[in-house]
Amino acid sequence: MSRAAGAAALGAVLIAAAATFDTASLYLPGVALVVIALGSALWVSLAAAGAALTRAPGPHTIEEEQPYPLRLELRAGILPPPGGELADPLLGEPIALGFGSPRRVRVDVRFTRRGRRVLEPGALMIRDPLRLAVREIRGQAPMDELLVLPRVDPVVAVTPAAGASGAGAGPDAGVGRAALRGRLDGSAAELDLDGLRPYREGTPASRIHWPAVARSGEMLERRLTADSDSAPLVVLDACHPPSEEALDMAVRAAASLCVHLARRGGCALLLPGDRRPTTLASDLAAWPAAHARLALVGAVGSKPPLARARRAGAVIWVSATGEAPRHLVRAAAGGGWLVSPSAGAGRAEFTVAGCTGARLGRSGRAAPKPGLAATA
Repeated sequence: MSRAAGAAALGAVLIAAAATFDTASLYLPGVALVVIALGSALWVSLAAAGAALTRAPGPHTIEEEQPYPLRLELRAGILPPPGGELADPLLGEPIALGFGSPRRVRVDVRFTRRGRRVLEPGALMIRDPLRLAVREIRGQAPMDELLVLPRVDPVVAVTPAAGASGAGAGPDAGVGRAALRGRLDGSAAELDLDGLRPYREGTPASRIHWPAVARSGEMLERRLTADSDSAPLVVLDACHPPSEEALDMAVRAAASLCVHLARRGGCALLLPGDRRPTTLASDLAAWPAAHARLALVGAVGSKPPLARARRAGAVIWVSATGEAPRHLVRAAAGGGWLVSPSAGAGRAEFTVAGCTGARLGRSGRAAPKPGLAATA
């Protein structure tokens, strides 16, 4: 209201000058300034009296590119506002207010990047056309948080004919069928022999190792590896990414691969800073918590501590830099895979979320493209 007070004071000075110097021509602008200032202040005050801005609560989590429903409700005061604007952090631009302004605003907001968003309350600005009187009314919605989850894209196999262009013909086409359902899924070998141990009462006879019993005379049974060890392991490498966009692409690829593999028998996910992977079963019961953690992954200074123990399943190394550790293939009996936003020199077996997946050779490098010699 400082401008209105200043205009009213200026009008009073003009009226005083007109009365002092007996100048009738100063009465008109002086009275006009006082009337305009007092009228603007009174109108804005009546328009702000009882006015309120309410934002309906929305979901606490949303995936990238999915619509977030923004619902705003404006409650008018005693008089309609002479002018102003409605502002909210989720709106791209403020909405102008005036006669005939909508009482409800319904907008679908989309977020292009993952992460935590702090949703501050909006504000209702009421002012006169000359902007002499201004009132700001804060929204009634409390400060809230929204977690934007990484997008889950389909895993698309690359056919031999489309390998050069990166096009795919579906997740079960050509060589991609063996990659996505065989070696990558790791579902062919659910349990592998891991040695012998003393017989435990109640063990099925099919588990008894009869040749060892004949040699030693002691009841021995087969010890089998756990299902979690034979499931494919997705490792997210967020060490020194070249850009935030490259890291986001790697996170989307890791999330997409986890859902793809979990639905086909289960997998495990190793995130930066974790010592042990998180197991994801086919029912995806543990996926919401893992999905939320993926949304908060940031750049780190060290690579994930891949277990030295030999795994029966495949290891899929998802890296924003396109580099995989040399011992990756030796640690994975089911084979090693590199998934990265960079094209690299490897032969692409599949694409996911803008990244390409290639099988690693014994040297720890991606297998060369057909017709190209492997580089040292």
